[in-house]
Amino acid sequence: MRYLAGGVFAMGSDRHYPEEAPVRRVEVGPFWIDETPVTNREFARFVEATGYHSLAEVAPDPRDYPDMLPEMARAGSLLFQRTRMPVDLGDYSQWWEFSFGTDWRHPHGPDSDLDELWDHPVVHVAHADAEAYLSWAGKVLPTEAEWEFAARGGLDGADYAWGDELAPGGVCQANYWQGMFPYSNLLEDGYERTSPVRFYAPNGYGLYDMIGNVWEWTADWYALPKIERKSKGSCCIPANPRGGTRRASLEAGAGPKAFGRKVLKGGSHLCAASYCQRYRPAARHPQTIDSSTSHIGFRGVIRA
Repeated sequence: MRYLAGGVFAMGSDRHYPEEAPVRRVEVGPFWIDETPVTNREFARFVEATGYHSLAEVAPDPRDYPDMLPEMARAGSLLFQRTRMPVDLGDYSQWWEFSFGTDWRHPHGPDSDLDELWDHPVVHVAHADAEAYLSWAGKVLPTEAEWEFAARGGLDGADYAWGDELAPGGVCQANYWQGMFPYSNLLEDGYERTSPVRFYAPNGYGLYDMIGNVWEWTADWYALPKIERKSKGSCCIPANPRGGTRRASLEAGAGPKAFGRKVLKGGSHLCAASYCQRYRPAARHPQTIDSSTSHIGFRGVIRA
């Protein structure tokens, strides 16, 4: 882990997606944070020690999904599959499928394994799986503000964790999609899916893969940025801000018993200039806590 003393920084961005705006000054306290996302090797040690079964390894309970077709009541997870040609980018079902038998042990489908992937980030982990691992390890998930502070590596206000240019000198600085998503990946970074956690250079705080490779769970319920109203003459900066409430995090039209959504940060190997430019510290995305996919992982913190 790396120790970060905390401090005040510019959170968010006014130059990209609307849910990141506005830029606001916030403060975070000191904390330790994992140098890398949790790897398959580390998660396997946890499972061996505890006998834990991840959400993707357990068939969904029809009581939690009243509209679920009976044939879908089988263990599995969401798996990305490259398309053969251009598709409607508004229809994510074109490249995501619920794959039976896919889980953290079988990350690329039911017939895959972890050979040569032990030092890659663990994937197909739902929010509760991340919390279970971190509880065992004596850690917790970072807040969105802690995560973004760490990802910036001291470059306050920069678009990327390494500066304001995506690929300086034409060199990829993180694992993201090069080419036209979701059918043409040029593999300029050398990886179709995840990459080893220390393959790319660390940021200014010595942290690896804060950008790209896998999205990372945070502790905060998803909400649009909350701007504190200040009294005249006030110079107060919000300290250790948190997200919204579970109920407020629900998608529009969702019932009160629906699964809430937590904030994901950092982007993944599926983010592309042609589709999802979220390989940036300020980027954020809502994800239901029961979801496990082939591009979401996590890392832990210990607050000082």
